[in-house]
Amino acid sequence: MMMNLQQILAKASSQLKLNNIKSFKLDSELLLAKTLDVSREEVLLNLNKKISQSDIKKYNYYLNLRNQYKPMAHIFKYKFFWKYKFFVNKDVLIPRPETELIIEQILKILPKKSKKNILEIGTGSGCIAISLIRERPNCRIVAIDKSLKAIKVAKKNAEIHQVGKKVNFLNIDVDKYFGNKYDIIVSNPPYIKKSDLLSLDKDVKFYEPKIALSGGFSGLETFFKIIKKCNKLLKNNGMLFLEIGEKQGKELRKNLKLNGFNQIKIYKDLSGKDRCLVSTKNH
Repeated sequence: MMMNLQQILAKASSQLKLNNIKSFKLDSELLLAKTLDVSREEVLLNLNKKISQSDIKKYNYYLNLRNQYKPMAHIFKYKFFWKYKFFVNKDVLIPRPETELIIEQILKILPKKSKKNILEIGTGSGCIAISLIRERPNCRIVAIDKSLKAIKVAKKNAEIHQVGKKVNFLNIDVDKYFGNKYDIIVSNPPYIKKSDLLSLDKDVKFYEPKIALSGGFSGLETFFKIIKKCNKLLKNNGMLFLEIGEKQGKELRKNLKLNGFNQIKIYKDLSGKDRCLVSTKNH
C-alpha cells in the first residue's frame, strides 16, 4: 500500500525525535521537500498526495544522514545568512543567525557610499565579509583565515556572489599578518572553553571544525591574541567588532582597556545574551 506524505512525515519525525533531534518536525518536512524538489509549503498543502517507492528510498537516505546528526546545512550544502545564501561544508562553521547582529552594528556606522578599509579575522565561509561588501560595495575588505580549506570555501562563496574581485581572501594566521591600517576590524573567533566542547550538540560536536569552535582553556585565548594585534592593525579611532560568548564581556572589557580601547559597548542577541562587543581604539 502506498503511503501519503502525511504518513511518511509522521513516521520520519518520530524517528528523529527518538534520536533527540530538537527540530524533528521541521527537519522531516524540509528533507521531504528536498526529496520531492518542492517547497516545504507545497509539502504541507499536499499531505494526502502519495509518495513513490523511489522517493521513499531517497527520503530515507536523507533521514539516515540526519539521524547520524549530520547538520541540515551540510545535507543541503547551504545556509542562509543575513539576506544571502552561502555554500557550507565540514571545513567551516555553519553561519548562525546571532552573528547577523555584527552585520547590523557595522552597517549602522557605515553610510551607504562609505569607502572604509575593513579587515575580517577568521572569515570561515566568508559570510560576514561577503554580506558587508554586498551592503557597502565601495568599501575594501581583506578577509583572513589560518585554515586553507576555509579560504577555499570563502572564495567559492565570493564567486557565487560575484564579489571575488572586491574581497581579498588570504590564508594566514593573525599573528603573521602585517597589513595596512584599517578603519574597522571584525571577528567571530572561536570562543568556547575547551571543557565545554564535549557538551555541545552532537551535530556541532561531530561535524563542525574544532578549530572554529575551541577558544582554548579559558575560551578567551584567541580574543586576547586578536585584541593585541588589532592595536597595531587599527587606525586611531578605528573600531573593533567582536562576537563574544554570553559570559565573556567583563574579562574582554578589562583586556580591551589595557590595550588602548575605550567606548566599549556590548549588544545582546534576540535571546537576550551578550553577543556583540564594539570598541574604539583611542591612543
